[in-house]
Amino acid sequence: MRYDAHDHVAVVTIDRPEARNALSTDVLRGLVQSLDRAEQDDDVRAVVLTGGPAIFASGADVRELRATTPAEYLQSERMAAWLRFARFSKPSVAAVSGYVLGGGCELAMTCDLIVASDTAVLGQPEIRLGIIPGAGGTQRWARVCGRFRAAELVLAGRTVDAWTAHGMGMVSQVVPAERVVEAGTALAQQLASFSPVATRLGKGALRSSEELPLTGGLDHERSVLATLLSTEDHLEGIDAFLGKRPPTFTGR
Repeated sequence: MRYDAHDHVAVVTIDRPEARNALSTDVLRGLVQSLDRAEQDDDVRAVVLTGGPAIFASGADVRELRATTPAEYLQSERMAAWLRFARFSKPSVAAVSGYVLGGGCELAMTCDLIVASDTAVLGQPEIRLGIIPGAGGTQRWARVCGRFRAAELVLAGRTVDAWTAHGMGMVSQVVPAERVVEAGTALAQQLASFSPVATRLGKGALRSSEELPLTGGLDHERSVLATLLSTEDHLEGIDAFLGKRPPTFTGR
């Protein structure tokens, strides 16, 4: 795992090319440690998760998975890691290329935005191994593109290219492979330029839409806005707009 932070953005790179960046327990542990580091660093306002220009992640480490019993799986460090990814509070961008399969695809979907290279292949091929996705694939794909389209990936094991995923609303940008990390970082820097408290609470409000009915979600949204109206960043944003100058957000 590689970690590099500058200009308010941390870039976390999965670095296991000999195994096509398969998500072993060690890799997941490294990701958790990297996200914890970014979470605790007030200078980091957004995160890029990538595997570099060649490959994002080919899925779970199947040899490790084969040796895991049902009881071990449900109580494993792997399960705790996936919960940690979903609860990361700062804005995150997945910059993906090559294989984005199985757990790799699920990992990308824990992020808030996905930038894909034109070589990216996304999907949930677990059905070919006699199992199904276990880290959000059945739930998040259905929310992105509907149950019937999701069935093509989860039940038929089909994959989609980056442009198809873009048309489905999953991928925000498609760029050449050599530019995917650069493009993901540029998007993260844009997110980092805004009020940290507003982006964090805005992310939480968006995530709540997956859990709450509309009425409850609207109540939560209004509550978040009321909270932000009490912040210094809110006043700074308005003063900068009226003064026709760039704002300087502090996260207060």
